[in-house]
Amino acid sequence: QVQLVESGGGLVQAGGSLRLSCVASGRTSGFGTMGWFRQAPGKEREFVAAINWGAESAYYTDSVKGRFTISRDNAKKAMYLQMNSLKPEDTAVYECAVSLTYYEGRDYYTQTSAYYYWGQGTQVTVST
Repeated sequence: QVQLVESGGGLVQAGGSLRLSCVASGRTSGFGTMGWFRQAPGKEREFVAAINWGAESAYYTDSVKGRFTISRDNAKKAMYLQMNSLKPEDTAVYECAVSLTYYEGRDYYTQTSAYYYWGQGTQVTVST
């Protein structure tokens, strides 16, 4: 059984930084592209970023480009999201997800249907 556990969320002032982690346990062979999504109260779940298995390609939603950086360490079964210059509109529950596919392209990995495993999420709150 696969488990994904996120950590690193919290309360931060606008302009501050947080680093989210997602660590997998269980049978992780076959893990492909990994991604981060977020959901704010009353809003749809939104794609944030994704990174392919070899970390050669990373994709971001436009609103976080230049502020967020996604990375992964396959040896540690982990993925990270460095979030800088945080804004109040970044407030949401952030979830990590794992796809069992490898190189389908950006448009595919922005969709929740591309992912097979999901974490429970970690709350990020950015105050003004």
